[in-house]
Amino acid sequence: MRPFSAKEKAFFSRFKTPWDIQKYLDSIPYNSKIECKSPVNVLKHGSAHCFEGALFAACAMTFLGAKPLVVDLGAYNDDDHVIAIWRKGPYFGAMGKSNFTTLRYREAVYRSLRELALSYFDFYFNTNGDKSLRRYSQPLDLSKFAGDAWMTTDDDLDHLAQGFLPLKYGELCTPEMAKDLIRVPQYMLDAGMLGADPKGLFAPK
Repeated sequence: MRPFSAKEKAFFSRFKTPWDIQKYLDSIPYNSKIECKSPVNVLKHGSAHCFEGALFAACAMTFLGAKPLVVDLGAYNDDDHVIAIWRKGPYFGAMGKSNFTTLRYREAVYRSLRELALSYFDFYFNTNGDKSLRRYSQPLDLSKFAGDAWMTTDDDLDHLAQGFLPLKYGELCTPEMAKDLIRVPQYMLDAGMLGADPKGLFAPK
């Protein structure tokens, strides 16, 4: 691993809470390019997509003494979404970078990963307004799967998504349930896509 520079260390050390991390992610543009930058390169280039944002937040949490944990939210006819999770006592919270306003921060008030994942359900929809969240993974501990070189590398990190493949997923919405799901109202679609970068939007069938 290339060590963090003094400037990089100082930057990550300024985050005192998960909300500080989320505010930084909210302040930078959505990255619509097909790439996956390391956390230090997110800092260098000042942009991130969902996976880059989750990696950045997970990295930043290690400076707060936490494990770098990420969870995959699996979708149908839509992009998956990856979030970085954190805990306050027995409760789960999350941080995320998304092209949708509704798929970002969650307070640590959820008693289980399933509760946390379900908090995204009604707000997880594609550009047609179809609710698309179907499942969630168990947490991926990036320190166990990939060590710590991913934090500062210049290499593309898309391969880290392979860490989710062996993990168990919990079902949130069965095919039978999905038949009866309503399309979200236009006002919710408009609110969710407020400020979205069209180039980074999934094109549903």
